[in-house]
Amino acid sequence: MTDLVENSSILIVDDELSNIVLLERVLEREGFSSIVSVTDPFRGLEILDDRNIDIVLLDLHMPILDGYAFLSACREQREAETSFLPVLVLTADTSTDTKRRVLAAGANDFLTKPFDPVEVVLRTSNLLHTRKLHREIESQAWMLESNVEKRTAELEQSQNELIERLGLAAEFRDDDTHAHTSRVAEVAQAIAAAAGLPPYRVSLIHKVAPLHDIGKIAVPDSILLKPGPLTDAEFEVVKQHTKVGAELLDGSNYEVLNTAKSIALSHHEHFDGQGYPHGISGNSIPVEARIVAIADVYDALTHARCYKEPWPQETALQEIESQTGTQFDPFFANLFL
Repeated sequence: MTDLVENSSILIVDDELSNIVLLERVLEREGFSSIVSVTDPFRGLEILDDRNIDIVLLDLHMPILDGYAFLSACREQREAETSFLPVLVLTADTSTDTKRRVLAAGANDFLTKPFDPVEVVLRTSNLLHTRKLHREIESQAWMLESNVEKRTAELEQSQNELIERLGLAAEFRDDDTHAHTSRVAEVAQAIAAAAGLPPYRVSLIHKVAPLHDIGKIAVPDSILLKPGPLTDAEFEVVKQHTKVGAELLDGSNYEVLNTAKSIALSHHEHFDGQGYPHGISGNSIPVEARIVAIADVYDALTHARCYKEPWPQETALQEIESQTGTQFDPFFANLFL
């Protein structure tokens, strides 16, 4: 209780100076030292706005701005705050109607005039103790929220890292730079943003685009690393990486993995229906797969592979342009170009 008394700041609002003097003496005798008293209720509102007050002792009947109006103004003034500020009303009117009105206006307790010094101290101390408990709960809630946010951020970071590493696993054998997945993700993100997709969708595509070729882990090295052209049979094996990737990512209840599955399965579908694995076309191909398809082909063209030298950027762009409307969605391809 000693800490509560020493660390509490009290505001007394009463137009009668004699009442203020009496309250100050009673409270100071009990050890309260931080007491601010005003006879002008408007000044009381200013003090509430400027200082950290722990409790208000408020006279009900005052000229110009009475206790009801003060409580209303106080409530509006502190509407955005969550901290509990107790108000102890001082009144000689003990009628039931008055009590109901005061409670409805936001007061927490009453002191009947003329007031008993012991009752003043007890009621003030009780309300201050209640405020202390409220602040402790707020502090605990803030710490809990902070910890939850921290853990959520850590989980998201670990999720992103896991996705990135899974993407690298697919490219580890045929990409010496191990940067194909991150480049595809960056380009896909740029296309999605330029298309005006919602920010969360843009971020999601950037996050899961590295998993587009996760199914390549099922393609034998003899085919994946073959320096020359593939036979028709070998190409059929390569084409299975779309289905394998989708199967690896299947069965999740999370949007992030469902989007990754969609990209893995459909990023080799063509806008004209001549792609694989299912030969779907146009808007039947998921948006995210149509976007990643452009980023994937462009990066593959402009970087070395075991079976080819890198193409000049200008030549690669001409290839994208020539395949617009056939292999690639014209809307996204034109944005990319």
